[in-house]
Amino acid sequence: MGLLAHSLQGIFLFGIRVYQRVLSPLFPSSCRFYPTCSEYSFQAIRTYGLIKGLFLSLKRIGRCHPFSSGGPDPLP
Repeated sequence: MGLLAHSLQGIFLFGIRVYQRVLSPLFPSSCRFYPTCSEYSFQAIRTYGLIKGLFLSLKRIGRCHPFSSGGPDPLP
């Protein structure tokens, strides 16, 4: 992995952790899945890299809505 890709991945992972620790506690829990969408995104980017991880994250966030049954949804 190149330096730029590694740096961008680190920035995204840091941003997710900041969201989880600072912003998320300010709002009621609304994620329908386990793990939460932010944790799923963190794991996806860490496991698959920035491009595929973001793709998986966006698919997951798109499924997280009030009409979704939710439940366990691990990484593929």
